[in-house]
Amino acid sequence: MSEEVIARGSILGKLVPARYVLAIMGSIGMAIVYGLKVNLSVAMVAMLNHTAIHGMQEKPVDHHTISNLTSSASEEVEVCSPPGGATNVTAKVEDGPFSWSEPLQGTLLSCYFWGYLVSQIPLAHVAENFSAKWVMLFSVAINVVCTLLTPVLTSAHYGGLIVMRVLEGVGGGASFPAMHVMIASWAPPTERMVMSTIIYVGTSAGTALSILLAGVLSANWGWESVFYVMGALSCIWMLLWVILVQDNPNKQSFISAEERHMITSSLGTETKVEHHPKVPWGKVLKSVPFWAILIAHTCSNFGWYMFLIEIPFYMKQVLKFNVASNAALSALPYFPMIIFSIILSKILDTLQAKGKISTTIARKTATSICTVIPAICLLVLCYIGCRHYEAVSVMSVGIVAMGAMFSGFLSNHIDIAPNFAGTLVALTNTAATLPGIVVPLFVGFVTHGNQNIGAWRIIFGVTIVLFVLEFLTFVIFGSGAEQSWNRSGAPKDADVKDEKTPLKDVNAQQKP
Repeated sequence: MSEEVIARGSILGKLVPARYVLAIMGSIGMAIVYGLKVNLSVAMVAMLNHTAIHGMQEKPVDHHTISNLTSSASEEVEVCSPPGGATNVTAKVEDGPFSWSEPLQGTLLSCYFWGYLVSQIPLAHVAENFSAKWVMLFSVAINVVCTLLTPVLTSAHYGGLIVMRVLEGVGGGASFPAMHVMIASWAPPTERMVMSTIIYVGTSAGTALSILLAGVLSANWGWESVFYVMGALSCIWMLLWVILVQDNPNKQSFISAEERHMITSSLGTETKVEHHPKVPWGKVLKSVPFWAILIAHTCSNFGWYMFLIEIPFYMKQVLKFNVASNAALSALPYFPMIIFSIILSKILDTLQAKGKISTTIARKTATSICTVIPAICLLVLCYIGCRHYEAVSVMSVGIVAMGAMFSGFLSNHIDIAPNFAGTLVALTNTAATLPGIVVPLFVGFVTHGNQNIGAWRIIFGVTIVLFVLEFLTFVIFGSGAEQSWNRSGAPKDADVKDEKTPLKDVNAQQKP
């Protein structure tokens, strides 16, 4: 029976490469995690009683400090009208049941990251030493369950929403470590950027679809439908993941012998590893390339969460778009971002395979794109004023350019230490979680009773400074070469490859 299963799996593996089944399923899984993560950002626009909140803001509040930052004594802050005129205002229709202040809104959006912050390192250890497949399943499952429970618990008290978001964060924290471990086990070096991008571009697809779907659902069937519909649809993925995906090619039944040999020989994993080596913490923390990734990841996430979480509020508060338009325009950039990310990763992988560029140059090129262009776009946005669709176009270019991060620093952990890729991304993503907590609170503080372009210039200015820091740090100190400490615990005769060696070794193997 086992031989028959293997034979059938080999036939299926020849039709559909198993490594790309993993990539597509991983991408959908990341889309679910990110989709359920950001749906609250759009749903909250329909959940809030904007009339009541506006009334609370009319009480005397001292905004002297913020006013000094946002405008001079001789300059009036520009106030935008809704696009298309006053007929676009639908505040009465859009009023929801909850009168949450801006600071509380910031807390509700940021509490996801409380769970995200504490779960990554321990779950990375589980993924590396036991099973990344089951860790990823846990990541999606806990998000689905909490999403389905959100409407009932939120209606009872906003504390219920906080608990659900924290638990979703715990699950979400497992996603990157689990997928980094699986990429390290499945991706041949010459396909590493493409596979990483296919998987992690799911975060963009999930974001776009979630924003779009949440806007339609909340506008037509109420905010509760956002959580019920999206949670229910996500259940299908869990069954397929259990059946179709395994931790590595040696465990996979649905794979051809040729593909298994090509992957394992290129990665040096033909034989089963008895035990996973211990993380050389001292060497990791002294590694300059690791710190370059950590700083880049942290700075980039500040900008990423600014676009991901806060842009819907900017479009609502400043540009005065209604819920339906807000959702559609917020989701718009993520679809071209997917295409751009995959094309860029393929170009960089091809250039590497031909020996035209090194892994280091490829990673630095991609990271430069995802920092310089968004920074320029935010600078333009500071002064574009109330030209609604020009502002949306500029934001869209910035978001699309950020897709280069999937081929840049975000997959660099696998280059410098594939044995510890899960732990490394857990470390950098834990640090990079802090912006997820800070951004909503920071935006809530700056815009509290001060929802105008002047306040958002402060927000965008801080983000630009961090993009510049990311660019300089990674370009100067980043590396794509495997580090010597990656082989800690390995046999003494195991040579450390430089960043070009694996590309030459597997070129011939991938031709069939």
